[in-house]
Amino acid sequence: MNKDHVKLALTVSNSMKAQAGSKALRDSHDWVSEEEADVVVVLGGDGYLLHVLHQMLDGNRVKPCYGINLGTVGFLMNRNGSSRSIAERIARAREIAVVPLEMDAVARDGQKHHFYAINEVSLLRETRQSAKLEVAINGKVRMQELAGDGVLLATPAGSTAYNLSANGPILPLGSKLLALTPISPFRPRRWKGAILPESARVSFTVREPDKRPVAAVADNKEVRDIAEVHITSARNHKLTLLFDPGKTLEERIFAEQFQV
Repeated sequence: MNKDHVKLALTVSNSMKAQAGSKALRDSHDWVSEEEADVVVVLGGDGYLLHVLHQMLDGNRVKPCYGINLGTVGFLMNRNGSSRSIAERIARAREIAVVPLEMDAVARDGQKHHFYAINEVSLLRETRQSAKLEVAINGKVRMQELAGDGVLLATPAGSTAYNLSANGPILPLGSKLLALTPISPFRPRRWKGAILPESARVSFTVREPDKRPVAAVADNKEVRDIAEVHITSARNHKLTLLFDPGKTLEERIFAEQFQV
């Protein structure tokens, strides 16, 4: 992408904070529509950026995104406020590729569901009964029965989110790895999960589904009462995030590992 003559579109979260902070930015540049744009500037928080990226994936119109934080955590965003113009910031920005996950879930009634996940796909018990799952990698059963609250498969970009809270490993960007992490495992109690290559096809089959119903969640899209789930990396739908120099997602992942 030639950053010298980049057409920019602006999309703003409905939050009061983002709407209030958007006026100066709206007036500072000649914006175009998202269809015409080379880069989409996203004003809001991490949740809104993920929403925009999912819309792009669903509409098959993926474009680079430059996020500006007017939300809460802002892990995937750039800081708000700079002496440089938005065009200058984007011209200097570094590109980071993010490969989403592709989830194919089959519900017990036979309905099929297809969703993308930028952070993680998680399987969660729906009742007080623990979930029981069979785990297969590339068609080979690796665990006959995992019992607990559930399990998740996280991308490097999502490894510092739910995965980290579940004591999963932080994965460096560009590692082409996935984190398979149990959620409060009961049996096998000491299993800490696994690190898998990005090329792996991961499948889960729900055991005793009448007694132990399970939901599958791809980021924020939920399918309840599932029978089986198959997950692969959507390498043909690679996303691009833009970060200010020295403030890349890669640097933030390093910093997260050395907090004291």
